[in-house]
Amino acid sequence: MALYLEQFGLDEPPFRITPHTEFFFDGAERGATLEALAYAVLHDEGIVKVSGEVGSGKTMLCRMLMERLPSEVETIYLATPSLARDEILHAIADELKLELPERRTLALRELQEHLIRLYGAGRRVVILIDEAHVMPEDTLEQVRLLSNLESSRHKLLQIVLFGQPELDATLAKASLRQLRDRVTHSFRMRPLAPGEVARYLAFRMRAAGYRGPDLFAARAANLLARASDGLTRRINILADKALLAAFSESAHAVSERHVQAAIADSEFAAAPSARRARPALLLGGAVALGLVLGAALHWYWASEPVPRATVVKAQTSAPNAELEASLDTLEQAEALATMEAETPTVPEPMLSAAQRQRLESYAVGGYKLLSERLAATREVLERSPDERYALELFVTDNAEPARMERFLVRARDMVPLAEVYLLPVSARRMHVLFGSFASEREALEAERRLPPKYQQAFRVARRRFGELRDEM
Repeated sequence: MALYLEQFGLDEPPFRITPHTEFFFDGAERGATLEALAYAVLHDEGIVKVSGEVGSGKTMLCRMLMERLPSEVETIYLATPSLARDEILHAIADELKLELPERRTLALRELQEHLIRLYGAGRRVVILIDEAHVMPEDTLEQVRLLSNLESSRHKLLQIVLFGQPELDATLAKASLRQLRDRVTHSFRMRPLAPGEVARYLAFRMRAAGYRGPDLFAARAANLLARASDGLTRRINILADKALLAAFSESAHAVSERHVQAAIADSEFAAAPSARRARPALLLGGAVALGLVLGAALHWYWASEPVPRATVVKAQTSAPNAELEASLDTLEQAEALATMEAETPTVPEPMLSAAQRQRLESYAVGGYKLLSERLAATREVLERSPDERYALELFVTDNAEPARMERFLVRARDMVPLAEVYLLPVSARRMHVLFGSFASEREALEAERRLPPKYQQAFRVARRRFGELRDEM
């Protein structure tokens, strides 16, 4: 039992990393995702996929779904998806208290007959597969075959896959395209934004029995949010250690110092991330830029043309014809330089042929707004230097044209549609971007001006155009 319970008036530890459904945080779209997931399971007949980073809350969502489903639903929870192709059949049968023959075709037939009997009795069967990203391809193929089990009119099994983003990469393989086409709903567990982390901390404390004012100071919560990258498991680990640090000082609030002590004691947070390394990289880039500018200035002053007055003065002792010839030559050179300076340079296109093909291969389905925004996206990608920034509002794995058109219809009431760009990076994945900004600071200022609804709904990221092109 945590040592700080009595000091902070807690009934139980608030930041356990094992999933307890009474501590389910329905903010940051978690509650809405749960409702949509439950609806998809009960009213759809395809495979449902939920993906997210390690510690983003997938298992908690899975447990909540099991509690939310009605009593007539038989839920089968598979926590060891590394089973072989035949083993998964028998694991399902064990949960249903059914003995299957060893021969696969006979086993599938008997399983189908048993499911038909359950369906006739008004019962449905849902299989929840956790850590699905580690499933062998043969086992995933067996999952596809299971999804085909049906009566004369209805599917007999509903399958939900929970996995890390590697699951998306696995399903993108050509060998699994038949399984991928059966995924009718995809949900992504995004990390919590800094403001959501503060609300999450307060919620967990109160769920554990705390009744006082917010225990985590605002700056402490922000520091914890940055160190955890918004992943709930990391938040729980750091918050628990920060509470212990406050307890050791007999403090009644968690300060930045306590969070810093927790970070120092956590390997994942103490290690410098790419985000923390960025200032050092920028400094190194500034030094390098200074050296380049210094060299350029040295070359400029060493090779600068001699001013015209100096030429005239130097040539005063020469014959008039030579002086006039020198002046004519200088005037011609100046005129040529002026013409070159006034001639506009056409920037080279920034997209490769393969990248253009990626944009053109996305079928817009005749949707007007979608077609316009894709054309605008190609234009901005062709002319935007690598160092310019865009705001990435969200990334979706369901880039179905009608869905994207509906988003654009709603978006034009919220933001200038001329600044919304759609970047398809695969047949199913779409980056939704906003604006084009000369610097990260400009992008940050634009982010703060986004409608509050967008700031709450999306985990906005500032992305360089060079990075976005690299992902195509």
